[in-house]
Amino acid sequence: MVRLFASFLALVCLMPLAASAHGPSRQKVVETVDINAPADKVWAVVGNFQDMGWHPAFKKTEGKGGNDVGATRTLTVEGGGQIFEKLTKYNAEGKTLSYEITEVDVKVVPVTNYSASFTVTPEGDKSKVEWKGAFYRGYVNNDPPPELSDEAAVKAVTGVYKSGLEALKKKLEGG
Repeated sequence: MVRLFASFLALVCLMPLAASAHGPSRQKVVETVDINAPADKVWAVVGNFQDMGWHPAFKKTEGKGGNDVGATRTLTVEGGGQIFEKLTKYNAEGKTLSYEITEVDVKVVPVTNYSASFTVTPEGDKSKVEWKGAFYRGYVNNDPPPELSDEAAVKAVTGVYKSGLEALKKKLEGG
C-alpha cells in the first residue's frame, strides 16, 4: 500500500513536467470583411488561385495548374522572400478554396504546417469574405525565440489577412 501511494505521489509530482514538455499547439486565425459588392464580382477577383495581385504584400505571383486541385503558386513578397503554396480544394459554385504552404522560410512568415481557406458568401447584393488559417509557430521545439513564437506567428498571419482583406474591399468598392 505504501509503495502504491509513493508511486501515485511520484506520478502526480511529474505531471506538470510532462504537460510542459509537449511541443507547440496549433494556432488559428479567422478574419472577415463585409464588401459592398456582389459575391460573383468578389469571387472573380479572389477565386483565381494564380493571381494574388489584389494583396499588397505580394509583388509577384507565379503558378501552374490554374484552379485545379494540386495547382501550385509562388508568392514573392516585398523584400524578395518567397512562399510556395498548393491548392487543396476548389469549389467555384460554393465560392471557396483551400490551400497550404508547402515551403516557406520562417524569416518570411514565422509558421509551419500552415493551411487556410478563403470563402465568399453572398449577403444580398453584398458579400462577406472569410479568410481562415491554422498553423504552428515557426519554432517547433519548446522555448522559441520571440520572433518564432506562437504570438509572432498569430500576429504575422493576422497582419497578412487584415491587410489583404482591407485591400480587397478597397479594390472592389472603388475606394
